[in-house]
Amino acid sequence: MTAAGVDEQTQFTRAAAVNVVGNAAKIAVEGAAGLAFGSIALLADAAHSVADLVASVVVLIWGRSSFDEPDDTHPHGHDRIEPLTALFVGAVLALLGLSLLYESVQGLAVSDPPDANPLLLGALAFAIVDMYLVYRYTEYVNAALESTALSALSTDCLNDIYTSMAAVVGVIGVLLGHPILDPLAGGLVSVLVIYQGVEIGRENVDYLIGAAADPDQYDEITRTLRSHPDVEGVHDLTVFYDGTVLEVEVHVEVDGDIPFRHAHDVESDLVSRLREVDEVGDAHVHLDPSGIGEWKDRANGI
Repeated sequence: MTAAGVDEQTQFTRAAAVNVVGNAAKIAVEGAAGLAFGSIALLADAAHSVADLVASVVVLIWGRSSFDEPDDTHPHGHDRIEPLTALFVGAVLALLGLSLLYESVQGLAVSDPPDANPLLLGALAFAIVDMYLVYRYTEYVNAALESTALSALSTDCLNDIYTSMAAVVGVIGVLLGHPILDPLAGGLVSVLVIYQGVEIGRENVDYLIGAAADPDQYDEITRTLRSHPDVEGVHDLTVFYDGTVLEVEVHVEVDGDIPFRHAHDVESDLVSRLREVDEVGDAHVHLDPSGIGEWKDRANGI
């Protein structure tokens, strides 16, 4: 691995480790307060962070492998490990959200209000500040790395802040003599957790199954190819995700009488230009002599 790759892996590891520590602290404080005073909202928020803790541990141990260089067993590298870890985060969130929603419905059906104690608000205040600091640090690191796994953790930190705020509403309701707000807040937390898990999973499934680029990306790549002075036509263009980056495969028409060395230079230049396009990781360009016309009737002849 290059020095730059080692540095990126180190930053990734630190950010994931900060998420592990931050979630562990949140669980300890909220869990203790929730158990001590019987608050469903706090227990739901703490349980949410249990899933976050598991996810951040998986990202810490597994996700950093995405920075490893290609080897004999993975000749195309390890890029797909990142969306796979992010997909795991999403799945854990969705499943836990369903469990928390069940507990909240049970809390509405069976009245067992928590003790009204201001320490519940103190625990939630700690949780919000804790997650905000972890969120800011993760975003700071990921601004350079652009990791989907760290992005999933960052989004989850932000989601934690929102769910803790919902729990604050429930606790305030208890303090003001409206204990039903506690399980209602827990239910709102659950729905938000489920939604976030599904969204993270949906995004990363596309990366894993090699989904096609969107039309705007496709058009930008086509314009990049056609802007080269030696290109006379483009056909059989395929743009798809290989992990979190786009891979381009294309046949390009050039003058069939140009010298072989010049044709090689044209191909190398086209590959370099394509790699400079946003989100493109690699490109494979095949040169064809123009004027043959064997591809002209194809739907994707451009």
